[in-house]
Amino acid sequence: MFNFVSFIPRAVGQGIPLLFGSTGETLTEKSGNLNLGIPGIMYVGAMSGVIGAFLYEQSLKASGAPMNTAAAIFIPLICSIVGSLLMGLLYCFLTVTLRANQNVTGLAMTTFGVGFGNFFGGSLIKLTGSDVPSVALSSTSARFSKMLPGVDKLGAFGKIFLSYGFLAYTAIVIAFVTAYILAHTRVGLHLRAVGENPATADSAGINVSKYKYLSTCIGSVIAGMGGLYYVMDFTSGVWSNDGFGDRGWLAIALVIFTIWRPNISVFASILFGGLYILYLYIPTGTNLAVKELYKMLPYVVTIVVLIVISMRDKKENQPPASLGLPYFREER
Repeated sequence: MFNFVSFIPRAVGQGIPLLFGSTGETLTEKSGNLNLGIPGIMYVGAMSGVIGAFLYEQSLKASGAPMNTAAAIFIPLICSIVGSLLMGLLYCFLTVTLRANQNVTGLAMTTFGVGFGNFFGGSLIKLTGSDVPSVALSSTSARFSKMLPGVDKLGAFGKIFLSYGFLAYTAIVIAFVTAYILAHTRVGLHLRAVGENPATADSAGINVSKYKYLSTCIGSVIAGMGGLYYVMDFTSGVWSNDGFGDRGWLAIALVIFTIWRPNISVFASILFGGLYILYLYIPTGTNLAVKELYKMLPYVVTIVVLIVISMRDKKENQPPASLGLPYFREER
């Protein structure tokens, strides 16, 4: 029989990186920037955190000092934030300041981010002298994946709702806060105005470049935390090259699926996570072709939703009007 108690936590675990990525991309796209570099940014965020955790664990081995929980959490977290922030700044410099093509820039950043992760990942593997092509940071990971005390005594309720690390709950809070800011604050109104019509927003005294920079950089940091969660929590601190898969692209698909609403992403990310691992719970025997078809489900669902949205043609369901277009102030 289908075991929901074991399926839902795994679906949530798969969905949290997508939630981080889609929240960051939604915030970015609301300013009119189409950042297809999100998969690369998630790689850089993950690898930066891995480097910080690796150097910290190596320093403890050399000195023989015990691990400090606060340091074990904040060192990888800060490294991840800095790495993904630099990627966001680079994207903004190229697309906002230099007005480079956003699609080409995003794809180039994805290629760079994956290469960055694989290069440094391979270097760390060589430094450890591991027999397997991976880096294990189990001591640091234990701090990220630590559950609330007493969860085991709460049965199915505890396993479904309370059996996650702090980054999972952080992702949910960030998504709801982002949705509130976009819908109910002056900052959100200005940001949406920049994304819809930057010339009009500029005429109203809104600093278009500032809003594009801030939203894209903050969105990149949020997306980078998704990469950090995947390594430090979901895979128990094990980094392997190309192990992140296509989750960055799924995060971008999730933005379209949720119609640019981060609060809906909280539930849609769990749905996508469930669809992503559904093939593990449905008997397919040794037929690998059927398993690959099940892996296509998140993308098929996104395409169906996109078709339905296009047919309904409601203004509130459409992307920002200036999405992907550079803003030339001298032409307004």
